[in-house]
Amino acid sequence: MSKKTITIATTLVFIGALLAFSSCNNTVKENTENETQKITYPSDVIPFYHHWNLILGDGSNAGVANNMENDDFFYTTNEEKTDWVVYKTPNNGSTHGSSNNTRTELAQKKKFFPNKANDKMNATLKVMNVSATGDARVAASYSVVVGQIHSADGHENEPLKIFYKKFPGHEKGSVFWNYEINTAGDDNAGRWDYSLPVWGYDFSVVGADKENAPAEPENGIKLGEEFSYEVHVKKGIMTVSFTSEGHESKSFTKNLVESEYATAADRPAQVEKLFVPIGQDGLEREDGYAGEGCFFKMGSYNQTNGKSPESNMVWCAGAETHGGDIKKQYADGNYAEVWFKTASISVSDEAVSNEEYFSKNDDYQK
Repeated sequence: MSKKTITIATTLVFIGALLAFSSCNNTVKENTENETQKITYPSDVIPFYHHWNLILGDGSNAGVANNMENDDFFYTTNEEKTDWVVYKTPNNGSTHGSSNNTRTELAQKKKFFPNKANDKMNATLKVMNVSATGDARVAASYSVVVGQIHSADGHENEPLKIFYKKFPGHEKGSVFWNYEINTAGDDNAGRWDYSLPVWGYDFSVVGADKENAPAEPENGIKLGEEFSYEVHVKKGIMTVSFTSEGHESKSFTKNLVESEYATAADRPAQVEKLFVPIGQDGLEREDGYAGEGCFFKMGSYNQTNGKSPESNMVWCAGAETHGGDIKKQYADGNYAEVWFKTASISVSDEAVSNEEYFSKNDDYQK
């Protein structure tokens, strides 16, 4: 074969290869463009939403959150091949029920009675943001509640609130949990919380003035650092356990049906310092939460609001809310965001419908 013939043959093979490559590329592109992208819903990541109603940061009850998402408050994200469920809540939106605070939070569809219960909730999560503004003197500033037990009856108080709190300028924040008394009598204005630290400070540690936080906690938890909790209520006793890699595991027990705070002498020094000066000096029923239906909650219950601290130096944070404009709050860090990787719930046979709680609170928004 002549040199010229070889050159022509080689050229034809090269051209054919180019055409084949081009054809393959066009096919891949066409298939990519026509392919329907699968949405990963929160219920694909943690398939337990039939146990809950979802309350959104606009105060609405979205009901059972199977195969749903909301771009502003409730959706999934992927980080290093791990799917997470995101709960996001501005400092100000519309609230559900009589609360001062907005929430994107699951609320259990059934309620249990502590003295008969054998009910459990657990989760693994990380807090990604707390409010950028607030008043350092106000205990609720810069904090978010990531798990709760709530009473559906009586005063609708909360025997458990699991908090994460981080002051601006600090690398580490605190995890702690609060017990709210089930106030004796008909007037609930005197209710108060007693707080126990897990890692870092408890709820009562505040700044000396509006702008200056206390010293950073040495054994705290960073934003984006995973931790887990488990809550188990059995025959009147609540056990709350916490774990996080690189931190000491902690476990606590609390009797929910026999009060430790039925007399003035029982009030802890922490409460005398924080709550009594603002008139929240009540006593608890001797049988605590016995006979009241309670239910679990989990998500992002933002404790930082825009209400004036002059009205309440414990719960009113005076934070930036941009008049309720959610996009502006999200743009400059005035929101709480919590990512959940896993979660589960175990419901005892004695649990009953919690529908009455939702019917009372769904239309009471502010």
